[in-house]
Amino acid sequence: MNKKRILRTLLLIVVFTMLVCFVLMALNSSLVVRRYQIEDDRITAPVRIALLTDLHSCKYGENQQELIRALDELSPDLVLLGGDIYDDEVPHDNTERFLSGIAGCYLCYYVTGNHEYWAGAEEWAHIKSMLEAHNITILSDQSTMISVNGNDINLCGVNDPDVYMVTYDPEADPALHDRAKANKLETFFLQLDSVSQIADNGNYTILLSHRPEHMQAYSSHPFDLVLCGHAHGGQWRIPGLLNGLYAPNQGLFPSHAGGRYEENGTTMIVSRGLARESTKVPRIFNRPELVLIDLQ
Repeated sequence: MNKKRILRTLLLIVVFTMLVCFVLMALNSSLVVRRYQIEDDRITAPVRIALLTDLHSCKYGENQQELIRALDELSPDLVLLGGDIYDDEVPHDNTERFLSGIAGCYLCYYVTGNHEYWAGAEEWAHIKSMLEAHNITILSDQSTMISVNGNDINLCGVNDPDVYMVTYDPEADPALHDRAKANKLETFFLQLDSVSQIADNGNYTILLSHRPEHMQAYSSHPFDLVLCGHAHGGQWRIPGLLNGLYAPNQGLFPSHAGGRYEENGTTMIVSRGLARESTKVPRIFNRPELVLIDLQ
């Protein structure tokens, strides 16, 4: 074998190896912890918040131990579940194993995503009972004041706009269902008006809402921090160039696919979510994430 053939062979091996490494990195679906820090004068002692969204009952090791251990290692003061923790097509077993594993360990709050409602009224009632059995508070267009490490914090939560899917039966009353569907965003914005009134007390105010595409509406209210999911990180990413190719309700090249956003004094953090095997299209350069926010 002459020198040119040897060099050509070595070059092919290097190129093939680089291509394999690139594909493996692109398709890496192992869990990552994404960390954010937020400072505010009203926070007198550090508060650690874990945000989990869009689990879609995906598997994280035997009895969900991979996800549970990752959460335990962070030792959060508050765990917020930002919707689509359950799924309308995937069995609830993995979600139940996860919630059972953290039940009673953390102060937990939950808001709905669209998939919980897509499961239908009967299944949504079952999901609610499971959440309540694990002592997880459902924030259904509600706000409450909580005390965490000596800080008084306002916590608000709004239902996903697709609540109409379980509220109005399209077969029993098609006209009412269609009217509710047409007005769902109007109702959603009215709920933002309602829950945000608690901010009048001057405390640091957090909104938990599944959908990030309504940043303009969120920032027009006195929310200091908004926590969302739903976009799945835009599914395909090119780090440094493209922060998401496509997201539900945002379409191609979504403006709020994942990460930190600022507008009118409001900070919004969008989780890229935990879904992996349930998605029909693989995630590319878009690892599933557990979000950690340190308020200080």
